[in-house]
Amino acid sequence: MKQNSFYLTTTLPYVNADLHMGHALEFIRADIIARYKKLEGYEVFFNTGTDEHGMKIQEKADSLKLSPQEFVDQSFLRFKDSVKIFGMSEDLHFIRTTDKAHEKAVKEFWLVIYKNGYIYKKNYEAKYCVGCEEIKNDSEIINGECTIHPGRPLEIINEENYFFKYSVFQEKLQDLYKQNPNFVVPDFRFNEIKAFVERGLQDFSISRLKSKMPWGIEVPGDSEHVIYVWFDALVNYISTLGWPEIGEGTDFDKYWVHGTPTQYCGKDNLRFQSAMWQAMLMAAEIPNSHQIIINGFITGDGGVKMSKTLGNVVDPKTIVEEYGTDALRFFLAREISPFEDSPFTIERFKDAYNSGLANGLGNLTSRIMTMAENNLSEPVVLGEFNFDENIKNEIENFNLKNVIDLIWVKISKLDETIQKEQPFKLVKTDLEKGKEIIKNLVLDLWNIAKSLEPFLPETAKKIEDLIKENKKPETPLFLRKE
Repeated sequence: MKQNSFYLTTTLPYVNADLHMGHALEFIRADIIARYKKLEGYEVFFNTGTDEHGMKIQEKADSLKLSPQEFVDQSFLRFKDSVKIFGMSEDLHFIRTTDKAHEKAVKEFWLVIYKNGYIYKKNYEAKYCVGCEEIKNDSEIINGECTIHPGRPLEIINEENYFFKYSVFQEKLQDLYKQNPNFVVPDFRFNEIKAFVERGLQDFSISRLKSKMPWGIEVPGDSEHVIYVWFDALVNYISTLGWPEIGEGTDFDKYWVHGTPTQYCGKDNLRFQSAMWQAMLMAAEIPNSHQIIINGFITGDGGVKMSKTLGNVVDPKTIVEEYGTDALRFFLAREISPFEDSPFTIERFKDAYNSGLANGLGNLTSRIMTMAENNLSEPVVLGEFNFDENIKNEIENFNLKNVIDLIWVKISKLDETIQKEQPFKLVKTDLEKGKEIIKNLVLDLWNIAKSLEPFLPETAKKIEDLIKENKKPETPLFLRKE
């Protein structure tokens, strides 16, 4: 199979935040795509990491009486350990925005854009939300507070800052969108960003006074300013590939220039990833991203926002401890809409677990492999596996729910075959015919397991091992929960 390079990255969570279900959704879905691409023969560079600069980090470190560096060092180790519960690929690459190589890349990126004439300095006043690390306009403010972080007063910034000439990139962004009709997935998010750009763009601040916000990367040639946290963090997508080292043989050349740089993010990142970052790349004369995939939000029951106050927060760690990693991956892939907001409740989760996994895949595996162990003298000879074309089409379009649905249709058909043919009875009257049906059932189960490798890697391996050993499971793959 021809080898191709594929680059995939998540956004970088703030290092001070505990990983929640929204993080799980983004990480797991990205991991599914990365695993699928590897199985298809691609050389994959899968990136994530932590955003470690900015006011939120400074404030948290101060509250703990730690230096910012001490705090982020401790928090990164906790983050790296926490993502293991999501079943991430072992070769997942982690970047920190406090890495020296990243800081060097950010300064170089700044200098390139500055030399190209897209950075200037001016005085301005603005309303700033520390929670979002973002300037807010009047439409995003209610009762003097950010709509996303109510209860936290906005800060009024009145100072001299460096600005990025975002406004000059309107037509170039529109051209990018016209030339790449699948640049943002799903299409209704693409329509949102196209409408946003069409309304016109405003230059945005990309620095803070160091006297007010010292925790950041110093602006090259101006020790009184640090680089705005979002400008800094976005550069990770290329610094992780070794930029500014370019040219043949570099990871940047292999995965960004000649690969398909793809970015997963939540809908709150739409503007940053598909417009701001793309304009920054244009300013630096670097090729644009290949595709931006936008998830919806996970909500509580009835679509209300998850909050500790309402008591509707579901901790992914608690789910994994009781049900296992693959159960969480299954639910987020099948029961949460690929692109719209969706609720996550324990009741919904348990119903999906029991019907889809315990009574579905787990029960089917037990039935087939019990018949195989009892009636076949040796393991079934397995052929080469290739993903079903319908599955490939859906996964290439990031519609993971449809993929799982297609696989579960196959599971239902195998159950129907067992009920109709009853090979467990047929072997008593027509041994050879009964054995042939059982062999075909095992082969179909093998193909289901292989198709599930990107989604449920632990479970797929267990099933494949049972088939190779011609053994029934000693314990159920998924215990039913009452």
